[in-house]
Amino acid sequence: MKRIVSSLLVFAVLTGLSFANGTQEAGNVILNKDKPLIFFNRQPSDPTTGSIDMEAMNWNERTYYVGFDAAGGGDVQGKMITDYLATAPASIDRNGDGVIGYVLCIGDVGHNDSKARTEGARKALGTWTGSSDPASHKQGSVVIGGKTYKVVELEGKAMTGTDGSTWNANAATEAMGGWATKFDKQIDLVISNNDGMAMGCLQASNYPTGVPIFGYDANADAIEAIGAGKMTGTVSQNVDAQAAGTLQVLRNLLDGLTGSDVYTKGISTPDAYGNQISASMDYIADTKALLAANTAVTADNWTAYQAGNRDSGIKQSTAAKKRVLLTIYNSADNFLSSSYLPALQYYAPLLNINLTIVQGDGQNEASTLDKFTNFNNFDAFAINMVKTNSARDYTDKLAY
Repeated sequence: MKRIVSSLLVFAVLTGLSFANGTQEAGNVILNKDKPLIFFNRQPSDPTTGSIDMEAMNWNERTYYVGFDAAGGGDVQGKMITDYLATAPASIDRNGDGVIGYVLCIGDVGHNDSKARTEGARKALGTWTGSSDPASHKQGSVVIGGKTYKVVELEGKAMTGTDGSTWNANAATEAMGGWATKFDKQIDLVISNNDGMAMGCLQASNYPTGVPIFGYDANADAIEAIGAGKMTGTVSQNVDAQAAGTLQVLRNLLDGLTGSDVYTKGISTPDAYGNQISASMDYIADTKALLAANTAVTADNWTAYQAGNRDSGIKQSTAAKKRVLLTIYNSADNFLSSSYLPALQYYAPLLNINLTIVQGDGQNEASTLDKFTNFNNFDAFAINMVKTNSARDYTDKLAY
């Protein structure tokens, strides 16, 4: 009996059948700490300074971030707003006081994307003081029909739900109702860090008729609202490029690609299976980040962004099937649930990636972290954190 047991142990070691902290791949045991790890949509960073958490990004040589150009997106939203105002009628100044007053829905004061969008809007309108804090703004100016108007941020507020969740649409509805009562015709413009909150504002029973509102994300309901004349504009962060990019980088890593091939194959150049993402994506070497470009969506081009327009550059792959554990920080997040997740579910089978998706509540890290387990069943991991400074909570679990 001893000889049989010993022989089995030797066979297991030689063939890499299974170990407590890894899975078998081509006869070798891949430890969980060495498997591909992609952070997506929420970049590991310090919520106060915004600095990228490079300890997390250097967890192993197969760790990357896939998202979009947050700073560039803020600039796109700001330009979209000033371009709209440049040709707006004088009646946009609803009380005729020569001042354009606006209210601002802030998603999460500790989130890099939210900060970038707040900065982009305030810089465009001249109200930026160097801080994305809700209360930090100054008087700005904007040109409308050749005439210069003063610009005042009447109030900016972080939209936090009663359960503590951020980017909360219901909180935006409540805030908009209060603003409409408090400021009345001083409100000439509404700006939101995302579409979910913008749509929440429009749900307020006393939303001021005809006041332009700008969001961000190009969610399906926001696109339709633009087409119906209810919403003025939004920004597409190119969800298909992000979702396909997240999966393509995973596919490349799982196929053993290294160096620049990891973030170019299937992205800027065709991969071994003939796939290539159509949209432009840029790689930032310093932060190991692959970023999709942003575009403004208005009444002039909204039809091009309607739901159902998937990237034809991604076709069925013949690659070996692989298993990926993927976390979503909040099952109720409008962008992730209505746009990002459907895109992931569309592209994953084409790349022969079997996704196991676990979703959190948007408030407590434990709501996703507790489901981030059974690592030996997976070949790679994709993480969307509740808080941007929580990366170590996930990597610490993979270390054992």
